[in-house]
Amino acid sequence: MLTTIHTAYTDTRADDLAWALGREPLPSLATLDLELAGASVQLRVLGASHQVLLSALGDSCSETVACMPGSNTPLPLGVSKRLGSFDYEFAARVETLSAGSFTGRAQELLALVAEHPYGLAATFPGDPNAFTALLAQRRGHQVHWRTWHAYPQERRLVVTRTRIGVHSPSAGDRVGAGSDVMFGS
Repeated sequence: MLTTIHTAYTDTRADDLAWALGREPLPSLATLDLELAGASVQLRVLGASHQVLLSALGDSCSETVACMPGSNTPLPLGVSKRLGSFDYEFAARVETLSAGSFTGRAQELLALVAEHPYGLAATFPGDPNAFTALLAQRRGHQVHWRTWHAYPQERRLVVTRTRIGVHSPSAGDRVGAGSDVMFGS
């Protein structure tokens, strides 16, 4: 799903992004609700980037990557931790591209996410390459999502990847075995 947001960026540099787990839902400008084989996932575009809310087996998790006033947790290269019945893994990288490469990559990503049933992309006014995009999937016992945050004025893309293993607390089984939702990247 592709939407145009009618508000300006609240984060204007890739270096302004911070990461947080467990934040309450923040006001969103666009959302996409998904059911992925027993897991409820809400993809959210914020004025300050993204938030993903996950709920499965009575447990929940929220991931926020955004410009958050007062936050002192910069965007990490990687995180791995246990959160209740979830095994959480996060990775981020920043790509700096040439002007031509940036435009091509931005348009390629927007097309991929806009046409995908588990994708949400939002463009911001002022530049057709200013966007936030999220794409979710289910692979076996894991829920995955990838995000892209485009900063055309810097020709930088912030790319994140999250993987959450969902375990049944009683039997040690994982949810959704044998029910995969796939996408290309």
